[in-house]
Amino acid sequence: MLGAGDATLIGAGAMIGAGVFAVFAPAAHRAGVWLPVAMLIAAVVAYCNATSSARLAARHAESGGTYVYGRERLGEVWGYLAGWSFVVGKVASCAVMALTFAAYVLPGYERAVAVSAVVVLTAVNYVGLRRSLAVTRVLLAGVLLALGAVVVAAWTGGGADPARLDLGADWPGFFGLFGAAGMVFFAFAGYARVSTLAGEVRDARVIPRAVTASLVGVLLVYLAVGVSALAVLGPRNLARSVAPVEDLALASAGPWLVWVVAVGAAMACLGALLSLVLGVSRTVLAMSADGHLPRALASIHPRFGVPHRAELAVGAVVVVLVLSVDLRGAIGFSAFGVLVYYAIANASALRLGPEENRPPLLVPIVGLVGCVVLALSLPTGSVLVGAAVLAVGAGVWLGRHWWSGRASAGLSGP
Repeated sequence: MLGAGDATLIGAGAMIGAGVFAVFAPAAHRAGVWLPVAMLIAAVVAYCNATSSARLAARHAESGGTYVYGRERLGEVWGYLAGWSFVVGKVASCAVMALTFAAYVLPGYERAVAVSAVVVLTAVNYVGLRRSLAVTRVLLAGVLLALGAVVVAAWTGGGADPARLDLGADWPGFFGLFGAAGMVFFAFAGYARVSTLAGEVRDARVIPRAVTASLVGVLLVYLAVGVSALAVLGPRNLARSVAPVEDLALASAGPWLVWVVAVGAAMACLGALLSLVLGVSRTVLAMSADGHLPRALASIHPRFGVPHRAELAVGAVVVVLVLSVDLRGAIGFSAFGVLVYYAIANASALRLGPEENRPPLLVPIVGLVGCVVLALSLPTGSVLVGAAVLAVGAGVWLGRHWWSGRASAGLSGP
């Protein structure tokens, strides 16, 4: 069973992934020097989402996250849509993490390396949660050391100019600012991963502390890296960058630090991919147990105690996406799915009673409105594809219930 430290580790490991090494450039393209403000907006929405999720997880100590909360608080269809959004969005995230890892490790052979990474990490998750935690500790430590080295070099190498942080520069407009916040939100996604593992924590009361601790810690890391990148590269150069943290390292200390960043990026992607597969498989487990997905996926391994069939199914779908996905589209689609997921979480938190440790009313309201605004601020293509996939999920649910109703009517007929 997980303790507070292990739960915090899972949350941090799920957040610090490919996002911190890739998302600052497109976000700076939208927000310019206002990037730190966009990061704070994303963090506020993430905090509200995390608080709502943590309070709900304390009342529903079983695996499944918002799939369970929506089902219990809003009705079966909302729980189903939350689970559908989470699974499809996070499977896309898994593909992004795998491909980003491969791009740093062996450019030119991204898909083959990405498939290999998915297969290996699925096998690690298959043999048990404890071994996954041990790997996550090592990966997270390496990533934090690499990012810390870059930040220190940025402010001691003479290239940082605080004047580049002047908010009096070009105002991007609210759409640009919130659009950037929506992109940055992709880098925060994962803060409530521990909530999807609620059935495996030692004491449900550690969930709120673990979620908050991991979110605050990762926010500080992101602010340090993002502000350093703006101060050294400037908003225009940062917006044009393909690998912003590598460019920051090169401008601050030279090629030797670029190698450190490459290793750190690879470790970050592996750590996030490990946690993502872990969380998605638990939601698949919960949905399968309720009959929304094939019930065979709800099987628990007798020796390792994990949903082994769900793990293998998630890994197989990620491999298919790795072989066919467009990275930019996958990032936007993933962000849309996750924002829908947390919008339902906040709506569920509004249904908590005063005796259930309900968060202050402002928290789920800000979280719900924030999720909707950020989702609609994403690129139009991502919004349209995300809405279409959500509609397909709703259609599957309606079709299943229509068929069940007909079957029941036939059995009860004359």
